[in-house]
Amino acid sequence: MLDLVISGGEVIDGSGAPRWRADVGVLGGLIAAVGDLSSTASHRRIDASGHIVAPGFIDSHTHDDQLLLEHPERHPKLLQGVTTVITGNCGISLAPLVCEDAPSPLDILQRHFTHASFADYVQAVKAAGPAVNAAMLVGHTTLRVGTMSDLDRAANAKEMQRMQAALAEALQAGAIGLSTGVFYPPARAATTQELIDVAQPLAGGRGIVTMHIRDEAAAIDDALREALAVGRALDTPLVLSHHKLMGLAQHGGSARTLALIEAAAQVQSVCLDCYPYTASSTMLLPERVASSTDVQITWSQKEPQAAGRSLRQMAAERGIDPTALAAQLMPGGAIYFAMSDDDVDRILAHPLAMIGSDGLPAPGVQHPRLWGTFPRVLGHYSRQRGVLQLETAVHKMTGLTARRFGLAGRGLVQAGHAADLTVFDPATVMDRATYAEPDLAPSGIHSVVLNGQLAVQHGQVQAAHAGQLLRRVN
Repeated sequence: MLDLVISGGEVIDGSGAPRWRADVGVLGGLIAAVGDLSSTASHRRIDASGHIVAPGFIDSHTHDDQLLLEHPERHPKLLQGVTTVITGNCGISLAPLVCEDAPSPLDILQRHFTHASFADYVQAVKAAGPAVNAAMLVGHTTLRVGTMSDLDRAANAKEMQRMQAALAEALQAGAIGLSTGVFYPPARAATTQELIDVAQPLAGGRGIVTMHIRDEAAAIDDALREALAVGRALDTPLVLSHHKLMGLAQHGGSARTLALIEAAAQVQSVCLDCYPYTASSTMLLPERVASSTDVQITWSQKEPQAAGRSLRQMAAERGIDPTALAAQLMPGGAIYFAMSDDDVDRILAHPLAMIGSDGLPAPGVQHPRLWGTFPRVLGHYSRQRGVLQLETAVHKMTGLTARRFGLAGRGLVQAGHAADLTVFDPATVMDRATYAEPDLAPSGIHSVVLNGQLAVQHGQVQAAHAGQLLRRVN
């Protein structure tokens, strides 16, 4: 007897293949059968008539390190159909680091870091019982802050050895690779050679490297070449984080940058992640103000009441320059309206592109991508605008991601794979989160099954501790 049968739906299996009518049977946390199970006995049945049965979505780019330790009643990932998250991106991980007052951008996770080793953090996540599966990266910036007293220079040989050792320990404890964020102040002084040397434990494909590149505006080509050089030197898979072109002067540049990445993919393992919005969000950076049509403050330590407000409107009210006001509001966070629809469309549709939210589960008025990314791809970009076929959209958030990150047994509706499944209504699935109300749950997500357990049904979390920690298989 099966534990669960999801019957009557159309299966989109995550491979990119066309959908077909089939039932999906679950037993012992695995998919036991896919086909006609109308006469098969089961303890529970979910009627998926008129719905799509897909693999649970995999968020390829998150900052959910702290969220793995928490269990909100309304979970921003489970309610989207996400069953697996990749954490520790952009050089920012919650471990290994003990620090009372972490510098930006580490403070997007929290200000007080308490896990001296990555193994300590892994044990804390296991003890908490995560709500979703997680594959975890170690942040190069986190390693720098924990190793160096002066971040305004390149690491010396001894410091790089210490970071190498910490990375090796993290890999042993279960991390899948290293992320970098040389765009941000604590890591800007790092040289290309520092990145290569620190990442030596990954060499030869022993781990993956994801890179928030050094520049996403005027110097993006050189920044991409640096990242590609790091991947080649390590001979290991490279993921280019949240690929985009920032600033009005860069609009249309994705045709050029994607061609550069395509050429590199002929000789090395490289792919990219992206999110389905024309606005980005990160720490408050005065240098980004002039190239954005508007900037929305998400939080400000000096003026908490500024959260949710337009920087340009505030500046007009005060009669000062918006860039000067941004400097006055630091430290803080912001949403930057600076990308073009054409570039976002082109990047989303590219065969090398996976879907990642890059959402920040933190206080303040955050970017709607935390709550809306995956339903937005399915509803806005696939159903409404036709940028992606539905099978392609699902592939970009399931099978492609599992393959690129080495998550064996995930990302496909296939017998023997983990029973991570999302059931959604293709006619109504849609994001509801907006810049004004960023924490609205989506519509059209019927049910979510995680490791064989019914985790979400009709917008309500049913199992809050069904997640597992995942390791990478080379």
